Amino acid sequence: MDDYMFRQHIEDCQTVEEKTTYLEIFNYSDPVHNSCEEHPLTDDEFENFLNRTGVFKPPTKLKEGVTLKDGIRLIVQKDANDDNTFAPLHLSLKPKAYESMVRTWHLPFGAIESSSLVGPFFWCSHDHDEANRHLQIIFRKSDVRKKGKTRGWEIMLSYSYKTGITTGFVKGTESSDITKLLQQLTSCSAEVGHPLLLPIIILSHDLSSKNDKRQREARDWLRRLENAITLRNEIDEKEVYSDFDVDGINRDLVECHSRVLWKRPQAYQEIVKEVKEAMTKFRTELSDERKEALASLDSSMVSRLEFYRVKLTGMEHYIHTTLERLHIQRQALYNIMAQKESKLNLEIASQQRRLAHATKRDGTAMKTLSLLGAVFLPGTFMASVFSMTFFDFNVGPNNGDPSDSSGEGAQVSNQLWLYFVVTIPLTLIIVLAWYFIDRRREKKYMEEDVEIEKGIDTMEKDILAIMRKKTINKATTWNSGGANAANAREARENRERLLTIKEPELDAYEMV
Repeated sequence: MDDYMFRQHIEDCQTVEEKTTYLEIFNYSDPVHNSCEEHPLTDDEFENFLNRTGVFKPPTKLKEGVTLKDGIRLIVQKDANDDNTFAPLHLSLKPKAYESMVRTWHLPFGAIESSSLVGPFFWCSHDHDEANRHLQIIFRKSDVRKKGKTRGWEIMLSYSYKTGITTGFVKGTESSDITKLLQQLTSCSAEVGHPLLLPIIILSHDLSSKNDKRQREARDWLRRLENAITLRNEIDEKEVYSDFDVDGINRDLVECHSRVLWKRPQAYQEIVKEVKEAMTKFRTELSDERKEALASLDSSMVSRLEFYRVKLTGMEHYIHTTLERLHIQRQALYNIMAQKESKLNLEIASQQRRLAHATKRDGTAMKTLSLLGAVFLPGTFMASVFSMTFFDFNVGPNNGDPSDSSGEGAQVSNQLWLYFVVTIPLTLIIVLAWYFIDRRREKKYMEEDVEIEKGIDTMEKDILAIMRKKTINKATTWNSGGANAANAREARENRERLLTIKEPELDAYEMV
């Protein structure tokens, strides 16, 4: 099955080109013969390097009694720069060369299936070749695209218990500092007999002080945010936010939160645990002679892993505290925004209230003008009517001379009382009619307000009753035979009768 799936994944993969080199370190019983070489690896020499033929053939002229102790042979692609070098289902070696490398060096078939993984990943197991036992290791970390390029690093190793040589493939982008890691491996060339040396070097680099510094910077950033939100005074004046910019502070909270979650300790705690289990597997299959030779190195590596475990535990607590404080500040910011919004709503309400009072005053003024119009309009109307030529009250110039304008001898008609007799009752009738109509209209408005309030309360009660009715119906929809089913149906019917309300209006309440 593994062989079939391996070939199937190779057929599905696309190929990208990367510069390839090799690193070869050998340790002999006589340190004079120790070697460390790193050179470019061309396509025509690829198979020779895999099988140690041609120019890579083991040396034949050694002193008598000198034997090969251990070593490491790696195919390296450092500073990989193709945009898709860590994209899923992409190989940076030709499919034929990749398959030959995996089969010749007993590398894990599952490495090609881990190309779509994101974040740190470690796997270790033994192969199924009992005659020539190998310890297989996959250690990789990849990330999503940034500025159009994939990022990460990966190693897959195979340690032969028979020869003591570790073989494998190493690849990384420029951000992973694979070059620096291989230089550190070269500096520890005398200890390459341990197959987990390179994974621990990479792990130590990934858990370097950079992460601690970022967490300290995030905590400093948090203090500045706390100073801006809760008005603390625990930072320098030059670090204080110049203005309470809600949008800016909210963006800083999000960015600070993402920085705190960088390299989550829980994930690396699992990696440390898996590496320790891999060391246990390695010791169980190791011969007594090699176990004794690697005892000191193995002990120091276990001690380092324990140091990382304690360090990650402390960082986890530190990050947890930072996240809780960020959560508190976010809630405080939301409360401040809610208070500001409430104040704004109150201000809007006060403005609307002022506008309502102004409108009411204008309405009162118009009401007064209407009343004055109602008072004087009948008199004006009647004066216009009685001034018509149809009526003669014997009021005019002296002796009936039209040219006499002195006004002497003018008389007031004895029928002037007719004007007041007609005008005053008519005015009173109009004013009283307007008064009664206005009172009736106000009473109608008050009744409508009361009905609206009653309707809201009734609708709320009816909606709750409908919800209870539906809940009970759903809670009694099981099917069971016998008397229990009959009792359940009877109880359900009784509840439905008790909860039946305003059946014609149920559809309207459903819509609400």
